Formats: sequence, C-alpha cells, structure tokens
Amino acid sequence: MKLAVVGAGWAGLSAALTAWRLGHQVHVFESAPTLGGRARAVHAPTLDATIDNGQHILLGAYTATLALMRELGLDVNTLFHRLPLTVHSADGTLRLRAGRALPAPLHIAAALLAARGLRWPEKLAALRAVAALRGQGWRTPPGCTVQRWLERAQQPPRLCNLLWGPLCIATLNTPVEHACAQLFAHVLRDSLGAPDRSASDMLIPRCDLTALWPARVARLAAEAGASGDPGHASPTLEIRHPYTVRRLRHVSACGLALDDLPDRYDAVVVCANTPSTARLLATLPDCPGSTQFLADLDAFEHAPIATLTFQLAAPMHLPQPMLLLHEHRTRNHFGQWLFQGQDQEKRLLHVVVSDADALLAQERNAAVAGVVEQLREQLAMPMPEVSRHALIVEKRATFLARPGLRRPGNRTPWRGVWVAGDWTDTGYPAVLEGAVRSGRDAVLALTAAHETAVPRQEM
Repeated sequence: MKLAVVGAGWAGLSAALTAWRLGHQVHVFESAPTLGGRARAVHAPTLDATIDNGQHILLGAYTATLALMRELGLDVNTLFHRLPLTVHSADGTLRLRAGRALPAPLHIAAALLAARGLRWPEKLAALRAVAALRGQGWRTPPGCTVQRWLERAQQPPRLCNLLWGPLCIATLNTPVEHACAQLFAHVLRDSLGAPDRSASDMLIPRCDLTALWPARVARLAAEAGASGDPGHASPTLEIRHPYTVRRLRHVSACGLALDDLPDRYDAVVVCANTPSTARLLATLPDCPGSTQFLADLDAFEHAPIATLTFQLAAPMHLPQPMLLLHEHRTRNHFGQWLFQGQDQEKRLLHVVVSDADALLAQERNAAVAGVVEQLREQLAMPMPEVSRHALIVEKRATFLARPGLRRPGNRTPWRGVWVAGDWTDTGYPAVLEGAVRSGRDAVLALTAAHETAVPRQEM
C-alpha cells in the first residue's frame, strides 16, 4: 500500500513507523520544521538555548512507547531517569516514594503508609480508595467526575488538595470537578494497580523530546530515501516538512490525493489535533456519518499548558528531578510541578502550569514574578537570582477530559481516511502513550481492512 500520514507528532510518527515496518510506502507531511508535534524541542531566543515546548514524563506502563523506542535501537535506560513512583513537594511537606523491595501492588501500599506529610486517616483513606477501585474492576459510575469519585470514596479534603488533585491535573490536565473519573481510573489501573512493579516507575527524559526518538525516525527516513530504488514499489519512508496539507480529495474509485500533489494514496492517516483534523476532513464531500463525525470533533474543548523556564545566575541542584509545587492562584502562584533542566550547568529550572488560562489572563511580568516568589517560598533551599526566563504556551496542549466526551475511533466515514491522536478513543487521557498507540492501531486496522477488501475487488 501507499500511505500518506499527515502530522509528524508522536501519533503520526508511530503510524509511519508501523506502516513502514509492514512493508508499505509511506509519505509523512508535517507543517512544522521540527518533528514531535506537541512534544518537541524548540529554540528559546531569550535563553539562547534549546528546550522542550513543555515538560513530559512517561510511566513504566507506557509499553507501546517503550517498545517503539527499543525497536528503533534506542537504550531507554540511558535516555531516561527511571525513578520509582515519587511525589516530593518542594517545601518538604509531602514525601511519598515507592520502594523496590516489595512486589506490586504492595509497594504502593507501603509507600502510602510510609509517606511523610500525610496523616494516618488520610493514608488509610487513600488505600481504601485504591482497593475499592481494584475490587470494582477499575470501573467508576457512568458520568462520574473525579471530584464525585473522591466524595464517594470519602477522601479527606486535605488529602485531595495534597495528592489526588495534583495527580489528576498532571494526568488529565482537567480540574477534579470536571475530570472524567473513568479515565483517571485507567491511569491508576495501569500504574498503581499493575502486576508489574516497574509499571508505576516514572521516566523523566535526560534529553530533549525531539532527540528522544523523533530525530531517530528522521535519520531512518533519510537512510531509507538514500537506499531506496525509485523504480520499485519497495517499502519507503519519506518525511516532507515543513509542508502544510490543506485539502484532501478522492481521485479515483479507491485513490486519495493531497492538495494538488501528483501522488495517489491508498489511504491517508490524519494525525493532527481535533481543530486541524476537522478543517482538513471538511474539505472532503459529505458522506453518511460525516456530519456527526465533524460535530464530535467540534465538541472537544482544549486547555493550554504553560512552561516557564528560568535561567539562574548560578547552578542549582534540586533534590529530585521533579518536585510538586503547591499552587495559590490568588497570589499568582501558578506553578504545579518543578523540573530540573537538562543542561549540564544545572542553571535551568522548568515550572509547569497545566490548565493555564488563569496564568495567561495575568499581565506577564506579574505572573512571572508570582511564580518566582512561589519558588523562593516553597523551595527548601536558597534559589540563585533569575537572570533570564522564557514562557512557552501550547494553547491546545490537551483536551479537557470530561465525562461523556465522544471520542472517535481510528476509522472515519470517508473512504480510505483514518485518524490518529491522543484524542481518539484510546482509553487514556491526552498522554503520549495514547498518541503512540493510536498511530499504531490506525495503521494495523487500515492494513487489515485493505487486505480483506482486495479479494472482493478482484472477483
């Protein structure tokens, strides 16, 4: 088959690699100059440095992503800081760390019981909540929000503020009062509730997100192009960027084309965010089910994630690569997580603000000053002066994971057109693992559909 993949984020690159390994001819189109989509490296002019457009961590439970990286010949042990599940607050008031001496899920129970900063009633309440979820097969009532689930599980308010709330906003980028409890339960199932203890491990990249594995795909594509024979329909992997696809069109009984380009494709996989995907699909003629499909895409609401990067006048070594911050938005203390930078000099700190509308509504200097004040108050160590800073905002970093949201599968109503992305029905919130799985699954499904359709066309 000859496939076009529109978008070279983690979903698009996963789709392209899967298709190429299955023996297809693959053309990837990406509008940005850098691969990786919403998880990529960018140049920050104010810092004169390359940093990520937002901080991401992976979990040991992200089996598809880790398998993909290993298939690319990458050593995940050197590319990540691998930590047991760890939640340490910058001010030292909360310290929770899973041990390695006990098997799963006892290691999580032991971590909760040994946690510093939680009271015994809070520890026992957290254990009861996780045990109840496990007993219910990790199912929550239909339409239930995380806040409602916490109320039903009789979780103390202080525990919700210290632990459950930050975990919810970190995984779903949606406040507890609006977040889907079932998606949150899926995350807990595959991390805290997994039979493999390493599933709950936290993997923090040691390099920028483009270098993590998208850059390796670009090298593979260059090598495939250099060794390929244009006269034969052998497996090819070609990445065309920057190029923005603006139109899809059917050109024959079973062919598709992009814009006015001459290539004809057996299938197209659109791997963009929902607004871009909807705009592109709307260039195709209506067909049965297409109106509802586009309406489902339009129903998605998005939330921004902001990352404030501070360059310090002197090195600073955090006690952990990632620290929890207590936010107080009325004081412009918007930071939720603090990350040690990847620079060798240890002069960069990254502050992540999920659901960042409140920060963006503030005057920039006031917002930055508030976060600096937050760090100085909460860090249990002196912080050097800030010499420069950069603010990076992904306005559509993720969708709001509300209960009842209709998330489509990979197949669309249009013949030969498929979609992939973390917003499809992956069973996960908007996380990198969902994107990787979606890209893989879209290509596996379209390949199976093509193989069953070909005999019928030949009869």
